[in-house]
Amino acid sequence: MDQVAVRLQGLVQKRAHFQLGPIDLVIPAGYVTAIVGPNGSGKSSLFRLILDLAKPDRGEIEVLGKKVGSGDDRLLKQRIGYVSEKSIDIEENLRANQKADFERQWYPDWDVNRYQELLRRFDVETNLKLGKMSKGMRRKFDIALAMAHNPELLLLDEPSSGLDPIAWKTMIDVIHRYMERGDRTVVMASHIVDEVKRLADYIAFVIQGKVIGVYEKDSLLESWHVLYVDTGNSSERVNLAQMPGYCSAKVSGGTTHKVVTSEAQKAQSWLASMDIPVIGQQKLELDEILQVLMEQTRGA
Repeated sequence: MDQVAVRLQGLVQKRAHFQLGPIDLVIPAGYVTAIVGPNGSGKSSLFRLILDLAKPDRGEIEVLGKKVGSGDDRLLKQRIGYVSEKSIDIEENLRANQKADFERQWYPDWDVNRYQELLRRFDVETNLKLGKMSKGMRRKFDIALAMAHNPELLLLDEPSSGLDPIAWKTMIDVIHRYMERGDRTVVMASHIVDEVKRLADYIAFVIQGKVIGVYEKDSLLESWHVLYVDTGNSSERVNLAQMPGYCSAKVSGGTTHKVVTSEAQKAQSWLASMDIPVIGQQKLELDEILQVLMEQTRGA
């Protein structure tokens, strides 16, 4: 994480029924970071703050080395591509090619060949009015539009919403190819487990307006396990809550306990030192990890 694409420090945004933050978050440059959390956790609000489309009540935002909200940000935004979760209603009477003609004026690095290539790959009909497009077609057009100027930073809010399986696979491939140079960054909000597993290098969990943790994806998925242990005659002298990475435990039958840990290797070493056999184990999926974190947050 030597280079930073986005830095949020002490960020707070207050609304009547929701508070985002305080948040301290560093998003590394050159990687794909997925922001994962339940609906209403503040993911879309984070994107709007990063783009200066909304203002924080306090805190600082730095994007690509520039402080956000400090003046004319046109040059900064020319380095960013953004796909919003929701389409803009007032654009519905525009044809796709009209929208593209308008957008390209703002980007000196607009690459018409790249744009046409993306349209072909996504099979987008640009003579249609945006309001007449299916949700999936509009999504494909928005992705092509956001990537046409080869941005350094690509912000994707639920990018696969409405995509059919073929278009989804195309999107995955397009993003992989976009990242091949090594100097580009993607920040994406997604609730699609397979999408995050295929694309993300880092995962940031956002729950109830706060960043619960940022993890390297492969390490995260390797370290969170369910362990089935047989405490046998040791149940009276062993406190499973002392196990490294302990999250929860419940009786699975007799003297067998189902234990969730976020530090599987250390947990197994600890259990061995306590002469407690592990009789079964399995890795947790991303949505299961999120569920555990949500339960811990509620109980905090």
